[in-house]
Amino acid sequence: MSFLWMLFITLAILQVSVLCTTIYLHRTLAHKGLELHPAVALLMHLHLCLFTGLVPREWVAVHRKHHAFSDEEGDPHSPYLLGLWSVFFLNAFYYRRTTHEETTVRKYTTDMKDDIIDRIPYNHLGTILGMAIFMTMFGWAWGLGLFAFHAVAYILLNSSINSLGHMIGYRTYRNKATNLQWLALMTGGEGLHNNHHEYPGAARFAMTKGELDPAWLVIRTLEWLSLARVLRLPAVKAA
Repeated sequence: MSFLWMLFITLAILQVSVLCTTIYLHRTLAHKGLELHPAVALLMHLHLCLFTGLVPREWVAVHRKHHAFSDEEGDPHSPYLLGLWSVFFLNAFYYRRTTHEETTVRKYTTDMKDDIIDRIPYNHLGTILGMAIFMTMFGWAWGLGLFAFHAVAYILLNSSINSLGHMIGYRTYRNKATNLQWLALMTGGEGLHNNHHEYPGAARFAMTKGELDPAWLVIRTLEWLSLARVLRLPAVKAA
């Protein structure tokens, strides 16, 4: 297999990771703007388990705390408090620091129930299996290298939302988050962060003409297949 094909497959897996994050973790679990068929939810959870190592309960807790204290004291990763480049490069550290606060995780996830994947006792088993999948597809050397590339790219895309998405870009609504369309195209719509902070429960992030939310196309397809149900949309008001 040529390097270009290996890179293409890795980038495709990265985009699936991004879409699972925004559709399953963010819009479904954290904000309940969307309801997924249990099989779709389980498959998305499995993908994230294999290729990101994220625990949904922890991700939801960190994100809900971020909204509770957005860019104020208590925000786990505000660039206004911690610095733009600090959040960009150390976002994973700030995330992990918050997940270690057991009281925080319990406080913000009382409504969540564990699924079969959550009941696996060894959290890192999924990541080891994900690495093994890469090594099986690409050989041990390229597999390890491309798995690491996927991990770093995924972390930086998420850190871009938490850092750039609060200080750089345009604001349609009066909150401190910003919109970056180019970032939205790379992150399944997450770069439309100003819109999201205005309507956090909305399943669609694009609000005005010319804005594109790639995950919304996936959501609409799942809805057409009766595999998802949109619960909340933004009642768009004048900016």
